[in-house]
Amino acid sequence: RSSWLLLAPLLTPPVPVITAPPCSLCPEGAHRFQWIRNLVPEFGISSSHVKVLSSPAEFYELLKVQIKTAKQRVVMASLYLGTGLLEQELVDCLEETLEKSLQAKGSSNLRVSILLDYTRGSRGRKNSRTMLIPLLQRFPEQVRVSLFHTPNLRGLLKLLIPERFNETIGLQHIKVYLFDDNVILSGANLSDLYFTNRQDRYVLLQDSPEIADFFTELVDAIGDVSLQLQQDDTVQMMEGMVHPYQGDKTAYCETANRRVMEVINSARTRQELLHAKTFHSSQQGSSLLSQQSSRASGGLKPEPDTWIYPLIQMKPFGIQIDEMVTETLLTEAERDARIYLTTGYFNLTQAYMDLILGTRAEYRILLASPEVNGFFGAKGVAGAIPAAYVYIEHQFYSEVCYLHQQERVQLQEYSRAGWTFHAKGLWLYLAGSDLPCLTLIGSPNFGYRSVHRDLEAQVAIVTENRALQQQLHQEQEQLYLCSGVVSSSTFEQPNRYVKLWVKLVTPLIKNFF
Repeated sequence: RSSWLLLAPLLTPPVPVITAPPCSLCPEGAHRFQWIRNLVPEFGISSSHVKVLSSPAEFYELLKVQIKTAKQRVVMASLYLGTGLLEQELVDCLEETLEKSLQAKGSSNLRVSILLDYTRGSRGRKNSRTMLIPLLQRFPEQVRVSLFHTPNLRGLLKLLIPERFNETIGLQHIKVYLFDDNVILSGANLSDLYFTNRQDRYVLLQDSPEIADFFTELVDAIGDVSLQLQQDDTVQMMEGMVHPYQGDKTAYCETANRRVMEVINSARTRQELLHAKTFHSSQQGSSLLSQQSSRASGGLKPEPDTWIYPLIQMKPFGIQIDEMVTETLLTEAERDARIYLTTGYFNLTQAYMDLILGTRAEYRILLASPEVNGFFGAKGVAGAIPAAYVYIEHQFYSEVCYLHQQERVQLQEYSRAGWTFHAKGLWLYLAGSDLPCLTLIGSPNFGYRSVHRDLEAQVAIVTENRALQQQLHQEQEQLYLCSGVVSSSTFEQPNRYVKLWVKLVTPLIKNFF
């Protein structure tokens, strides 16, 4: 996240809207979460297609391998692309793959679509745009670079707020990396820190064409309402599209809402038809239908034991699906269920805090210690951000103690020498189970920004398969092993001292970071 601005209190934060969660009268086990398909498409896959990665290096190597072997499409959505040697290597891989595809056929089927945030991707002289322009110049017919600009940064606000600080108003924060029919979902950006010593989460969904199609269409939809990078480093909107900060804001947001909801609803309809066809086939024993289904999906597939639900949150466009599903999961978690929730930036919304403090499940919340916060040691105002998070954490811990919930709600701080922490997500263990049957993984941090300001996407992965549950459990354990439990003595340490001005300013600007 970018550093925030002292004039941020002068900006009027949007009024939070709490949506009532849908009814969730559900069956037992993993299938109790099928209510989510009332909101979004449900993709049934085999657990053998899901691989959980654990390290930044593994993530980086996988990105390179996937780029080099892509034949039809490369789709990458991120906050930004860094400007170092490791990032240049990724760009070189893209160039090499595009070149090979041209040489093989004379005219290539390979398409590369990259979606980044406009403000973050334009920061400094050397930036995401300058890294990607050579690809645009060399492969103009195959490469598209879209730069999302929040509609909330406009007029005097855009004129007055300088670079870096303008990123507090709203960002394109989705992280999806897609190669042909393989999809990597993560919270990691395309930057050297995220390839070396910044801990995040990463899940690979292999050979999943329907899921790949969905995220391709989603990135295309956001790309269509974004600024298009040109070969001369200028930007322009697609013909007929409303401009995000020069055009009418209401018209722009309505267009964006329509484009994104079209993607969600059409995918949901397709999946419902597929479910109906599969159900009818199995009920009637129709060999013709099963043959057609097999041909359409490229051969016989194993019975799904894992379900993927894409959860989208774009409050500027009036889309609040992720918030609704997250609130419902927290509300419905039964007594003796355990929820492990992790965030790189501990700044939960009031609604999430109220649900955690007021419901029955046990919570283990993992957050960054000040030393592994990405802003630790930064110059200027940004250097105070870790202290602001300490203050927010202390307030929440005090509330837990006041309600005598220390046994049920436990805070843990991630600490690892030479590393920073950026992992976010949730693992849900049903009562009596020693393995999780559901995880949330993607870009949201469960904070005010994620819910109200930025474009976010994650998936709910629900599985009945014990081997995959074991993978998810090991991922959770590996992260939590590097942590210590927070107690009242934690806040008495010298490095937890928070200056008075930070305490005064934090409540005013916490909605911006």
